[in-house]
Amino acid sequence: MKIAVISDIHGNVLALEAVLADLRMEAPDIVVNLGDCVSGPLWPEETAAILRETAWPTVRGNHDRFLIEDPVEKLGQTDAFAIERLTAESLEWLTSTQPVIRLTEEIFLCHGTPDDDDRYLTEKVEGPKGHLPDEDNLLEDLKGETSPIVCCGHTHIPRLIRLRETGQILLNPGSVGLPSYEDDHPHRHKMESGSPHARYALMTSNGGAWNFQDKALSYDWDAASREAEKNGRPDWSRSLARGFYGPLS
Repeated sequence: MKIAVISDIHGNVLALEAVLADLRMEAPDIVVNLGDCVSGPLWPEETAAILRETAWPTVRGNHDRFLIEDPVEKLGQTDAFAIERLTAESLEWLTSTQPVIRLTEEIFLCHGTPDDDDRYLTEKVEGPKGHLPDEDNLLEDLKGETSPIVCCGHTHIPRLIRLRETGQILLNPGSVGLPSYEDDHPHRHKMESGSPHARYALMTSNGGAWNFQDKALSYDWDAASREAEKNGRPDWSRSLARGFYGPLS
């Protein structure tokens, strides 16, 4: 069994197309999507149109939830750009996504933590950036979820963590479409992967044991950067071109 795990596309259809090309070569048995699919100053509808056709099991990310639940006038700049461009079909598809998915008896999928799509699991924010939490924090944030493998996104930072106490594996594949960003929850901080590559992960079962592979793919990130700049987001432009957050110098 080979499972591809993707997350946090954020409307970057060019990065998604690179992942799709790689998936055709890898030929996984199933692809799962951990959410935050279309929000961003790029190509929200083009991205949604592809995802509607894939029929991948898809978790609802926090930005997906904002788009289908929050009044338009209360949306932030990133989500407002997307909602103005999404068709009724794409919004209906977003509504069909699920808060969490129990894929098998072994594998649990969520966007943030098992009970909160807007809380980091595999990063802890202290100071201006995130870092690896300790095991006690991780066990607490699992909220009693006992699946042997928990796949999550939201942080945009790839992680593979094994908890010694429970033997559980926590997998974060990183972000397909946005390698860094700034947020003010729980306080202002940056998340930076440090490279502009499109990222996803593979899980392969081998005689009952699971092996994991990080994938980092080249694509035309300069074109994505230019699109963000054209749409009034120099912060996204630098992130997409370099993997670090902030306006282009």
